[in-house]
Amino acid sequence: MTHKTLSLTPTLYEYILATADREPAGFKEVRAQTAVLKQAKMQIAPEQGQFMALLVKLLKAKNALEIGVFTGYSGLWIASSLPPDGKLVACEINETWANMALANWQQLKLEDKIDLRLGPALTSLNQLLVERGANSFDFIFIDADKENQAVYYELALELLVPGGMIVLDNSLWYGKVADLAINDKTTVAIRELNAKLRDDARVDISLIAVGDGLMLARKK
Repeated sequence: MTHKTLSLTPTLYEYILATADREPAGFKEVRAQTAVLKQAKMQIAPEQGQFMALLVKLLKAKNALEIGVFTGYSGLWIASSLPPDGKLVACEINETWANMALANWQQLKLEDKIDLRLGPALTSLNQLLVERGANSFDFIFIDADKENQAVYYELALELLVPGGMIVLDNSLWYGKVADLAINDKTTVAIRELNAKLRDDARVDISLIAVGDGLMLARKK
């Protein structure tokens, strides 16, 4: 027995992938193509995608929302886990990445399950509140510019159904959040949002050490 999470050595990480990885071949190709990009570190890990896919299925989610698309890899996991009549609304500000994501979704025949919204996330989220109203999404993944994540969180919480879940990526931020000597804008924003969620009585939370840290927030 152990009283804390095990340190994830390279050997143990490879064992996890070898033992439990169910990443489809097409997804793996998208991840490999993304890995050569300058911004590759923005890509989620395969075990993150598989974990979120499981959450989507456990929630029996039908309407999902993603804030921050990048090359579409995380969207593949989410959309493929929705039922045939389910839909993922995917918000992305960068046109180049949006086009890459759309091409990847088309390649894997998932584009019909995804509604791509190009533009600032704040604009897209406010439009969704007008179009669909509050309590209209079952699952929301936030992986966008960290300085605005607290605002995205509030809008997401309004859009989320009671019992639905928000997942925020990069909650551990390469370990920087634990080092109080590091106080750049991004680190401070994530640190403050983590503290906000800790004290937010509107949600049940769990911060788990998967990838760069996933904060799970279930709306009461």
